Amino acid sequence: MRRTLIFAAAYFAAVFGAGFVFGVIRTLFVAPAVGASTAELIEAPFMLAVIITVAWVLARRHRGLRSELAIGGAVAAVLVLAADLVVGIGLRGLSAYAVFFERDVLAGLVYYALIAAFAVMPYVLGRRSAA
Repeated sequence: MRRTLIFAAAYFAAVFGAGFVFGVIRTLFVAPAVGASTAELIEAPFMLAVIITVAWVLARRHRGLRSELAIGGAVAAVLVLAADLVVGIGLRGLSAYAVFFERDVLAGLVYYALIAAFAVMPYVLGRRSAA
């Protein structure tokens, strides 16, 4: 279980770190030019590329069962949601409801699709090993 939690923490840290950097760029430079929702949609493919790359690298290095990767991805996704809540409330001054539910419909669907992809990607890309 310890290795799974370490995997989840590393996966979360790498993807959330990239997302934080992309979010700063999106907020300061892209959103003023095209609007917040469009900026989120522009950012989404870059985040998907980060999710796939990080999941692939970490899943290849992880020497455990694919079920551990599934658990690690789920734990990492919960950590991302919690971190989004902390950032939304602490840095952006939003309510918890606003962080998760006051989004443009399309941008919100893409956000949650990325969270789902983030959760399952380690399992999908993991090796089919039994040890």
